[in-house]
Amino acid sequence: MAATVSSKLLSLLGTFDSRHRRQTLSDIARRSGLPISTTHRLLAELAAWGALRRLDSGEYVIGRRIWRLGLLAAGEVDLSRVAEPFLHDIHAATRAVVHLAVREGTEVLYLDRVSGHASVPIVSTTGSRLPLHATGVGKVLLAHAPKEVQEQVLTHGLTRITAFTVTEPGRMRAQLHRVRRDGYAQTFEEMTLGACSVGVPIEVDGQVVAALGIVVPDLRNVRARLVAALQVAARGIARMLEPGFHPSEAGLG
Repeated sequence: MAATVSSKLLSLLGTFDSRHRRQTLSDIARRSGLPISTTHRLLAELAAWGALRRLDSGEYVIGRRIWRLGLLAAGEVDLSRVAEPFLHDIHAATRAVVHLAVREGTEVLYLDRVSGHASVPIVSTTGSRLPLHATGVGKVLLAHAPKEVQEQVLTHGLTRITAFTVTEPGRMRAQLHRVRRDGYAQTFEEMTLGACSVGVPIEVDGQVVAALGIVVPDLRNVRARLVAALQVAARGIARMLEPGFHPSEAGLG
């Protein structure tokens, strides 16, 4: 049976994943198995609709319209909507960059970010994914992830990003134990030089469904205050989530 136009469009979109976020025309044609001419024509249609965006380099990335559709998935839209005013309240009180994140496989998926004129270098954006082991929210989510996910990260995922990134499994295990014991995680220039962070879990019915985090230039003298603000917000978000909210609905897998 000949492939339909819709199946061809879906095959093009299906070439994008966490390892192939930016692709050239030839990359997409090769991975989808479609001719270059067909790929070029269909990519132009997807870009015109907003499903993809063509960069100045000629590479294609997922467009904002696809991201907005993804937020309509059950649970994620509710979590983002419920959390949004809390993120703005924390930002207004601290003037720091505030994140809402969930775990997607072995990565952090950032559902929302609130920031003004950030005084620290930030690599995260709404919809972006970063390693679990190098961010405050990521360490929170990793500490409460299933054992098999933890082992996968500890065995294969402790890549060095800066000179301060924790890459020793034993040291990371000890940190994850402290996260579970103390109720928060912290990082010191492990994802980006000049940026430190703290993160706390959002817990519903005894299960961690997401994490809240703050990024600042320095945690000295402010860590306790930031953790307290995050924990108050996390409890407020948890109370407002609808009954029956399940971690899998927040993008955890």
